[in-house]
Amino acid sequence: MPTTSGAVGGFDHRTLRAHAVRVASEAAQLVADSREAATSDVSTISTKSSETDVVTAGDRAVERLIRERLDEMWPGVPVIGEEEGGQAPERGLCWVVDPIDGTVNYLYGYPCYAVSVAAQVDGVSVAGAVADPAGDRMWTASKGDGARLNGRPLRVSGATRLELTLVATGFAYAAARRARQAALWAALLPRVRDLRRPGASSLDLCSVAAGWVDAYVEHGLHRWDWAAGALIAEEAGAVVRLPGNGDDDGLGSDAVFVAAPGIADALRAALIDCGVGDV
Repeated sequence: MPTTSGAVGGFDHRTLRAHAVRVASEAAQLVADSREAATSDVSTISTKSSETDVVTAGDRAVERLIRERLDEMWPGVPVIGEEEGGQAPERGLCWVVDPIDGTVNYLYGYPCYAVSVAAQVDGVSVAGAVADPAGDRMWTASKGDGARLNGRPLRVSGATRLELTLVATGFAYAAARRARQAALWAALLPRVRDLRRPGASSLDLCSVAAGWVDAYVEHGLHRWDWAAGALIAEEAGAVVRLPGNGDDDGLGSDAVFVAAPGIADALRAALIDCGVGDV
């Protein structure tokens, strides 16, 4: 098992990043190859938390591939995945993966879905890769080493005015919570430039890193949704607040809040004023 001194938790975060990229690249190719078959046989499509929360044969096949490759590289290291689950250890190394983030987009052929692979040490992301098969993009980061898109360094936007802030978000699968989220964004919309809802949280986070949007806010995400993308945004200079941080900041215990520094405080205040804590 590759380790080195002088790195986070004794693990070389650049090695972890390289392995995340390698696995995400192979998985993304499988995603691309399987996309056409995703809608050819309805028997391969099932649901999870609700009828709108789908899982395809592609999701399962990609996660199996990722788990096999990670076990070859890091035998015995826990893997937490959306489809096969797993328990994140309080201490030590684990991998957190989302085989197809944006499954509904993938199912419909809407070109906004990704493979997300992250390494966490003691529950904190230290390396990650988000592969975008449709866009031929590879987003990467390792702790303290910056974020990159296809090798090009990334930096968040220089936005400073709330009224000119472009915000990305997403919605829950449960109808009652979607209604509360709709009310929140209806209240906030007159205060910002506009909203975007692409449908893949990992790519939303990467979009903040690239400055394509100024902020991203969503409730109810799981660890595999943000483990790689939030690190990429943070390494690009974003203010990042994740679920379970223990802070009573008014955003809600399961909120992900990622924003360019110049508008982070103003956006947080506006969200609280619009009732984000009740979502």
